[in-house]
Amino acid sequence: MKIRINQSLLSHHINIVQKGISSRTTLQILDGILLETVNGKLKLTATDLEIGIETYLDCDIIEEGSIVINSNIFGNIVKKLPNSTINIKVEENNVNITCESSEFNILGNNPFEFPELPTISNHNSFNIAKDLFKSAIRQTVFATTQDETRPILTGVLLEITNKKGSFVALDGYRLALRNIPIDSKEDIKIVIPGRALSELNKILDDESEEFTIITAPSNVIFNLGDTVVSSRLLEGQFLNYKDIIREDHKTKVIVNKKAFQDSLERASLLAKEEKANLVKINIDDGQVIIKSHTEIGNVNEQIPSKNEGDSVNIAFNSKYILDGIKNIDSEEIELLFMGSLNPCIIRPIDDENYIYLVLPVRLAQEDF
Repeated sequence: MKIRINQSLLSHHINIVQKGISSRTTLQILDGILLETVNGKLKLTATDLEIGIETYLDCDIIEEGSIVINSNIFGNIVKKLPNSTINIKVEENNVNITCESSEFNILGNNPFEFPELPTISNHNSFNIAKDLFKSAIRQTVFATTQDETRPILTGVLLEITNKKGSFVALDGYRLALRNIPIDSKEDIKIVIPGRALSELNKILDDESEEFTIITAPSNVIFNLGDTVVSSRLLEGQFLNYKDIIREDHKTKVIVNKKAFQDSLERASLLAKEEKANLVKINIDDGQVIIKSHTEIGNVNEQIPSKNEGDSVNIAFNSKYILDGIKNIDSEEIELLFMGSLNPCIIRPIDDENYIYLVLPVRLAQEDF
């Protein structure tokens, strides 16, 4: 293989495919990026057997070929080279890289040992705007669990019914739900690994331009044009999230989102000193009072609010409640309570398509 290629363009596309490489792999070949000339372009491919990324970029092809190069070494070399034309020449498994006055010779791996990415037949496909999909990922993926003993909860459920798409993530302590319109001819119910969505989120730009999602029983493919991301789907039965979200409530509170978030963050400065990140919230008489008591000291925050219904004394892990509030874009938020032992529902005042639910921490009444 012999090619000439622009340094900044190559560095950008290496950065894209590196998101498909896991730091935990035990197979040496999976530490590498597959370079191959395809239809007049250079194709870069990386995979960890769960996620696969391939991306195409323009180059001058002098001689066709392919090679696998260690991702970290290749990426760091290209990143440090001048913004000029790079010449890459491969003879057997030896890779020669030159750019202006710099020259590297590194050992590559046999490209025929690199695993093939999945291809999908008998599939469903639909289009969705990049910015809408990014916002749905941002507002849900943080609520997936990192606990590998419950693999189904490490992913985000995508359920499409009657052209309404629901993105759902939960970890046993909180639940995030975002609804968006999706013009799909088929009803779909799949669970996409949270890591795949997080990496895809870094690749997608904020444009309103649409891209294509292709689904099959075991895999999903995100076709962004020059870049294609594929992922295995998670197997198993996702929890019935609809039973968790109750419509009835005894207390309704409307509060300024920024004021509430700022107060919680200040209270959590002390709460973080304790393992539980515990903050106590009292809702009564037109205000929300936030407290935290630790061995170091205590904090007391008061925020004006519009309250309806019963007074409430309730406690939360400050991290869990803050995670949800940070991902709401509305100026005001609504808090719905069913007493001190049931989940709190948080949602933007002007958007019915997002719901965040968080479980309280059980405390005796005298602890407030």
